[in-house]
Amino acid sequence: MQSQFLLHMKNISKEFFGNPVLKNVNFQVRPGEVHALVGENGAGKSTLMNILFGMPVIHSTGGFQGEIEINGQPVAFDSPHQALDYGIGMVHQEFMLIPEFTVTENIKVGREISQPSLLSRVFGKELETLDREKMAWDARIALEEIGLNIEEHTLVAGLPVGYKQFVEIAREIDKTGIKLLVFDEPSAVLTESEAEKLLNIMRHIARKNIGIILITHRLGEVMAYADSVSVLRDGELVMRAEIKDTNILEIAEKMIGRKIERFVDSAAGHHDSREIALSLRNFHVDMPGEMVRGIDLDIWQGEIFGIGGLAGQGKLGIANGIMGLYSSRGEAEIFGRKFNPNKLGAALANDIAFVSEDRRGVGLLLNQSIEHNLVFSAMHTRNEFLLDLKIVKLYHRSKGRKHALDMIKLLDIRCTGPRQKTGSLSGGNQQKVCLARALTLKPKILIVSEPTRGIDIGAKKLVLEYLVHLNRQLGMTIIIISSELVELRSLCQRIAIIAGGKVARILQPDAPDAEFGLAMSGG
Repeated sequence: MQSQFLLHMKNISKEFFGNPVLKNVNFQVRPGEVHALVGENGAGKSTLMNILFGMPVIHSTGGFQGEIEINGQPVAFDSPHQALDYGIGMVHQEFMLIPEFTVTENIKVGREISQPSLLSRVFGKELETLDREKMAWDARIALEEIGLNIEEHTLVAGLPVGYKQFVEIAREIDKTGIKLLVFDEPSAVLTESEAEKLLNIMRHIARKNIGIILITHRLGEVMAYADSVSVLRDGELVMRAEIKDTNILEIAEKMIGRKIERFVDSAAGHHDSREIALSLRNFHVDMPGEMVRGIDLDIWQGEIFGIGGLAGQGKLGIANGIMGLYSSRGEAEIFGRKFNPNKLGAALANDIAFVSEDRRGVGLLLNQSIEHNLVFSAMHTRNEFLLDLKIVKLYHRSKGRKHALDMIKLLDIRCTGPRQKTGSLSGGNQQKVCLARALTLKPKILIVSEPTRGIDIGAKKLVLEYLVHLNRQLGMTIIIISSELVELRSLCQRIAIIAGGKVARILQPDAPDAEFGLAMSGG
């Protein structure tokens, strides 16, 4: 019967501006159960949890359809505070701690204990003083409950990463009436030993009849620590199973498995050359949130090579490191010539062009015209679109204007003309301008990061078809970095899956879904 569930979310559907992100999802957690919630980036996990917690982003975008029950009773949370008051807590992946506060102050923040003072007896309760001794006592109990041997008066700012995560857990344990705890990628920033300790603490908490939702991409953790699992894919629940009744291959396949949509009429031709276009050895990149921790890659001349993986695993760091946008170390070669990515402009000088995933922050001059954006890099690195008058070089306006008009037509950039400011374009058309500017450099290697983010399906097909055209007709080596695995599998000859800042696997596009799922989960 339904009351056997601590949490029962029924037929949950949610749209953002007409785009369905959850479709009739049913999600249940029993008391004392560790229930894993898994799926690719964009599968709907965060939206489902935002609905559970009554987050403002849900209410400000039209709410949701469906029902939520706690212990068989209907609930509707208008804010996270209501969810917290009802006994639902979360241990965040990004720490929600105040570095300048002590461990005790962080555990008791918002639930401080006060005691009467002489002034409060005269002027009211708001002038009571903090009962620091009682607060420290409560903090000590919570810390001992999870086996953390640390002084409660220690400043959080100086703690190791793993200890900060444990303080987050202690804060939730200290709350009275806790019924359900959500662990959001709890081991993502921990060492192996810290992660093992944390997950054992999670199991210990569950034995107190507290329900646990474990959101993770590490399928090994799911098999070792969860009792049951739900798999979301493209906003739909595609699997709910007891761990004893499934296996890691089935879960991986359910996460990834879908029809491979062909965005182009035919994929790029196979490269005939055995020359290596780009080689990386023990390559590290210090990009916050996308650290690369020593990869080896060889990319052949004339191939379309894909780089995929979950968010935060390092796939974006690779291109940003090659282009010198973040510091890197290791060896890098282009067509057998070593180059130093940390030297500004080295990649451009070696015929590499880059379309950044951050088109507004890195890719475009938003206050300048489309025309200026298209010719800017070529003017400064190739001396193109210039009239050489011996004494001075001037912008060749007619040549630049013709090129801009040609690119607008070629990529179907929806605009009023080449003089329109780029910042006034839609996101999809800004992405096309980024691509057009990179192509203006006539590169030998083109790196495109998230090429179709924010583009409608028609424009997506056009952009991807043109990338294949560049590869097939000009022999251009193209590296596509994308969160869309379907996109990579429909275009690329080989796909490197990045997990934990390293190359987990290099797969053929027609490799089984389970192999992609395992690689993305670090297996």
